Amino acid sequence: MTSTTVATSRFFRARLLSVTDVTPSFRRFTFGGPDLADYGDPGLDQRVKIVFPTAVAGLDAMPTEEDWYARWRAMDAATRPPFRTYTTRAVRNDLSEVDVDMVAHEVIGPASAWIDGARIGDEVLIFAPTTAHTGVSFGIDFVPPAQTGCFLLAGDETAAPAIAVILEQLPAEARGIVVLEVPEEGDLAYLPQHPGFTYRMAARAGAPRHAHLERAVREASHELVPPGHGAEVEEIDIDEGILWEVPRTAKGGAALKRAPMYAWLAGEAGAIKALRRHLVAEHGVDRRAVAFMGYWRDGRPEA
Repeated sequence: MTSTTVATSRFFRARLLSVTDVTPSFRRFTFGGPDLADYGDPGLDQRVKIVFPTAVAGLDAMPTEEDWYARWRAMDAATRPPFRTYTTRAVRNDLSEVDVDMVAHEVIGPASAWIDGARIGDEVLIFAPTTAHTGVSFGIDFVPPAQTGCFLLAGDETAAPAIAVILEQLPAEARGIVVLEVPEEGDLAYLPQHPGFTYRMAARAGAPRHAHLERAVREASHELVPPGHGAEVEEIDIDEGILWEVPRTAKGGAALKRAPMYAWLAGEAGAIKALRRHLVAEHGVDRRAVAFMGYWRDGRPEA
């Protein structure tokens, strides 16, 4: 008797169908192809990996077996295909189409180079859930308690697509504050509106990076919940380690049954580290009610 294992995540080969400039900095890439028919969409801030071909590493060089990451790590860093993490923006299984929003900026790495030079018909690989996926998705970092008084969603432009999907999928009765820092004034129109949220958004426009983000999150935390008793925070060396803390239970659900506020913060690791310290150590927010994701590190060409 034989059994068949159904993959719940895999690499999808996708072809670029269209490119839409949503705002000056946010570009929507619509991918298609028959392989996307069973591309899964658990929702919220579901993380996926996109593999970009380069002149020295084509897509066929990417390991796609179950132990793909270990095999990829064992490859020569100079010749292995680069990949980066994004959020699924929309899935249309009936059309075998997927939208992914990316930030367009100066070319500083393989992802930004691909974004700058992408042409219709170009192919990528996307590691994502399949429609067979059920239960908990550990690619989702928005894991609030079942009873949450309010939400604080904050980040820079790299977090904006995930915040957009979260806002679209939260119920209308949810309330909270969104803090977002973007490169240009025209980018302020990117996020969808939610009736229960106040938006504190600002364009950098020459101001120091993350000045608005850090100031506005501190102000929002005082508005949403009163100060508590601070807890000691384990400091993370963001030059060596990864700042990524998503409280969960052993079964993958929320770490708490209820909380007065749930905070989801993502963006540049240095800014998120400072906000993590403020919320938990200074303001006294229960660390089990805060998710921190340091997507990237200022000064490192990882885009």
